[in-house]
Amino acid sequence: MIMKNIFKYLSIGLIGGVLFTGCETTNLDLTENPNALTPSQADVDFYLNEVQVKFARVVESLGETGAEVTRIEWMGSRNYQNAYSPAGFDGNWEDAYQEVIKNARDLTPLAEEAGLTHHIAIAQFIEAYTITLLVDYFGDVPYSEAIGGADNLNPSTDSGADIYTAALALTNAAIANFNSTALADPDIDFYYDGDWDAWVKAANTLKLRLHLNLGQTGAFNSIISSGNFISSTDDDFQFQWGSNQVQPDTRHPNYAQNYTVTGGGDYASIWMMNLMDTTDDPRIRYYYYRQNDGTPNALDINGVYVPPNEETLDCSLQSTPPPQYAAGGFPFCSLDNGYWGRNHGNDAGIPPDGLLRTAVGVYPQAGQFDDNSFGETSLGTGGGGAGITPMLLASWVDFWRAELAMNSSPAAGKPFILAGIAKSIAKVQTFASLDATADLSFEPSASDVSDFIDFIDSEFDAADNEGKWNIMAEQFFIALKGNGHDAYNFYRRKGYPTDLEPNLEQNPGAFIRSFFYPANAANTNSNLNQKSGVTDQVFWDTNPASPTFPVAN
Repeated sequence: MIMKNIFKYLSIGLIGGVLFTGCETTNLDLTENPNALTPSQADVDFYLNEVQVKFARVVESLGETGAEVTRIEWMGSRNYQNAYSPAGFDGNWEDAYQEVIKNARDLTPLAEEAGLTHHIAIAQFIEAYTITLLVDYFGDVPYSEAIGGADNLNPSTDSGADIYTAALALTNAAIANFNSTALADPDIDFYYDGDWDAWVKAANTLKLRLHLNLGQTGAFNSIISSGNFISSTDDDFQFQWGSNQVQPDTRHPNYAQNYTVTGGGDYASIWMMNLMDTTDDPRIRYYYYRQNDGTPNALDINGVYVPPNEETLDCSLQSTPPPQYAAGGFPFCSLDNGYWGRNHGNDAGIPPDGLLRTAVGVYPQAGQFDDNSFGETSLGTGGGGAGITPMLLASWVDFWRAELAMNSSPAAGKPFILAGIAKSIAKVQTFASLDATADLSFEPSASDVSDFIDFIDSEFDAADNEGKWNIMAEQFFIALKGNGHDAYNFYRRKGYPTDLEPNLEQNPGAFIRSFFYPANAANTNSNLNQKSGVTDQVFWDTNPASPTFPVAN
C-alpha cells in the first residue's frame, strides 16, 4: 500500500527538490523564496507532498536526539551542557517552520477553495504533531506569530501550555476533516494511502500522547474507551523510506550514514545492546548487524577471549573502568559476542573501525539482518534503506497505558507491558524479509519469543516497585527503537529507569531538560532569548530540578 507511494515520490522528487528547498533566511523571516512556488502559483498536492516528507525528516532527526540522551542510541559528549550545539538544530527549526508549518498553512486556503478537506486534515494533523514536538524539545517557542513573514520578523514565543491547547484543537479539527467528504483526495498519502479511518485513529493517538504529558487521565481514558486509536500494528503511523540512492535519496537517513564504502558512521549504544543480549531479547538480530564476531577485551561468539587492540578500540587497554561504572556494575568499553559500540558520553576520536563496529540492522533502517555472517556492510546491502521512521505505534500505546496503570499500582501495568512487547516483537520480525540475502534460519523461533515474554513476566513479578518501573521503562525504550521522542518524554515524566548506564564523565552536569534554541533563531529574533543552560524545564515537566532528577546522569 505504502511502497507504491515511494515510486510516485521518485517521480516528483526532482520537482519537489527545486520547488521547495532553499530559503532566503534561516530564522522565521518567511518571505517568499524566489526558487519556490508562491501560494498563488502552487499546486495543493505539491505542497502536501513537501509537508509530508519534510515532516518525516524533522521527526527522524529529533527522535534520534531523544534516543541519544536516553541511551537507546549513543551520545558522544561527556558534558550535557555542550552535547548539542545550538547551531545543530538550525536545520530542524527551519524545516519545521518553513517547510512543514508554513507550507501547511499556505496550502489550506487553496484546499478550502477546492473542497479538499482531506488535504487540510493531513496538514492540520502534521502541524499539531510538529509544533508539540518543538515544545517537548525546546519549551516555549513561537507559534501564534510564527508565520507572519515580512510583517513580523521577530515573533514572540507562546507558552508551551497554550501551544498544547492549540494543538489539541487543531487535531480535533483534523478529525472532523478526515470524517468529511472531500471533493478529491490527495494524489499521494505517504502514511495511510487514503485510509481516512486510520488517520482518525492516528489523530486520537496523538491526543493520547498530549493528554499523557498533561496528566489528563480522564481525557486519555475516554479515548481508550472509544477504541478509536492505534491498537493494532496494522494501523501504525510511520513513514516508509525507499531504496533510491540519488536524485532524490529516499533511503532511511541512518542507513545512508552507515551503509557506505567505509562502513558504519554511527556507534551503537552499549547499554541497549547489553540489555538485549543478556536477556536473550529476540529483537536483537533485527536491531543490530555485527560486522565482527568479537570485540577487543571481550569474548567472541565461541567464548574465546579477544585481546585488546589499541588501534581500533583504545579503551580496551584500560585496566579498570571509571569508578561510576565499577560501582554500578555497568559494562565498560567492550561487550561479548561481537557487539561493538560505545558507552554513553564516549567522545574519543574515531579510529579505523568503520568495518568492524556494529551497524544498524534491518529494523527500522532496512539494513542487514544479523545471521552470524559477520560480513562488512556496504552500499546497498540488506534492505537498501527501505525502512521506516516510526511515529505512533500500537506497542507504544500499550506502554502509555502501563504507565497510567502503574501510577496507581505498579503491579497493574504488567498486562500492558507484555502486550506492548508482543506487538513490538511481531512487528520487528516482519522486517527480516527486507534482507533478501539473509539466512533466516537464525530468526528466533516462536518458543524463543514466548520464553522471552515469560522471562519478563517472571522478572516483573519478582521485582519490587522500583524494579517494576525499571523493567517497564527498559522494555518501553527497546520498543521505541527508531524514534526516542517518547523515551525522552517518559524519562522526564517518571525518572525511570533508575539504573541507566551513567555518562563516562563522573560529573557531566545536569541532564538536559530542554535543548538550547537553534542558533539562527536566537541570534536573529529579538524576542527569542537564548537559554543560559539546558536545565529549563518544559511546562509539563513538573518534577524536581536537575541534577537530582532524573536520577541517572
